[in-house]
Amino acid sequence: MSIEAPPRPARAPWLTVRTRGLSFRIDRRVPPVLALALLAMLAAMVVNIGVGEYPIPPIDVVRTVLGLPTGNEDYAFIVNTLRLPRMLVAALVGLALGVAGAIMQGLTRNPLADPGILGISAGAGLVAVTLIVVVREVPAGVIPVAAFGGATIVASLIYLLAWRGGDSPIRLILVGIGLGAICGAATTLMITFGDIYDVQRALIWLTGSVYGRSWEEFWPLLPWIVVFVPLAFVLARDLNALNLGEEVARGLGSPVAWRRGLLLLTAVALAAATVAAAGTIGFVGLMAPHISRRLVGPDHSGLLPTAGVIGALIVVAADLVGRTLFAPIELPAGLVTAAVGAPFFIGLLWRQRHG
Repeated sequence: MSIEAPPRPARAPWLTVRTRGLSFRIDRRVPPVLALALLAMLAAMVVNIGVGEYPIPPIDVVRTVLGLPTGNEDYAFIVNTLRLPRMLVAALVGLALGVAGAIMQGLTRNPLADPGILGISAGAGLVAVTLIVVVREVPAGVIPVAAFGGATIVASLIYLLAWRGGDSPIRLILVGIGLGAICGAATTLMITFGDIYDVQRALIWLTGSVYGRSWEEFWPLLPWIVVFVPLAFVLARDLNALNLGEEVARGLGSPVAWRRGLLLLTAVALAAATVAAAGTIGFVGLMAPHISRRLVGPDHSGLLPTAGVIGALIVVAADLVGRTLFAPIELPAGLVTAAVGAPFFIGLLWRQRHG
């Protein structure tokens, strides 16, 4: 006669966090995945800062950033003035693109959606190229605001043209692709008739790069991240409801049109700020949410921050590859993400068709 031990209760997949006046739950996978992704991103940033014509050991990079003595007075200028702001811009751009991509995929309930595919980045890029080619000398703080205006106009047109007694995700995608093509054609026309020097600047910028980014680009970008990334996290529950369908969201008491508009505004603001700071770095908003969804599941409370950190890691790693692959020639980060993202996109299409 054998006595079997009673089965152990299954471990709950959710981790509940309670603070004073606030309670929320996240997937148990989120904290360790976030921690590992953050460590990988920081390690990539340290390595990237140390790479260059004047190489700096990783430990000295860390000591310089923390303000500790290193025994070399040149490190402070190279790290803090030349390379650190570039890495911070790359990380913030990736963070914003990852969050914006996750929002767009949740809103449209389409795994192929991201700000670039929907034409939002094209609208921001058209305005920014106009400033570079036509207006020319423009302060760094003006371009993010102007790019936000261009992206907002495109997003508003997408919403208005897709409205037929309601806002259908499929119509949003189709109208967005069409408007993106129009903005792309207008950008090409602008480049065709521009001055050769300004056109060269615009083409490099359109490819998407953090080359030469300094504190002048970092500080105008930071407020957009500080405001809209936390707002996206606050709206994660509404995004979960909308992702289940409009009828379910209404049944749960969510004001569908208002919350969808606010989420769309958040994605537009983040995409526009990244375009203004680093040009059009493509496919990050597509890849980061998919990778994160595999790691932490579909719940947006954990998916949004994970997609943001994964997006930051992608852009920092792309910049590192672009700097070292054909050194001393630097490839733009947008070119590296496109080389990886295009096959990734084709793979998603194949899976949707044959999966």
